[in-house]
Amino acid sequence: MAFSDNLKQLPPVSHLSGLHLIDASGAVAATIDNKPGQAGSLAVYASLADASGVINAEAASRGLDLYAEHTGDARANPGKHPNIDRLITLIEQGGQWAVKLLPA
Repeated sequence: MAFSDNLKQLPPVSHLSGLHLIDASGAVAATIDNKPGQAGSLAVYASLADASGVINAEAASRGLDLYAEHTGDARANPGKHPNIDRLITLIEQGGQWAVKLLPA
């Protein structure tokens, strides 16, 4: 299924202004805002963390599946899709992020 089709099946994120990914030290490792160009990634990341509040390697793998055709492009062009690159790195290096959802 294409990324655009996968997005239609994810819960809406209109109630969020974004989210923070929190690393093991408690620092904000990244922020994904609810704005054009990032709203799809916000939906993916929010859905991955929904059940447990964390994103680990298993969740990151599901995320790569959701990104569909963009995952191959990210692997072929590192740096072009930083939110996908982040999931690939998590899978390769292990660890996890806590997710803090930011209300709108």
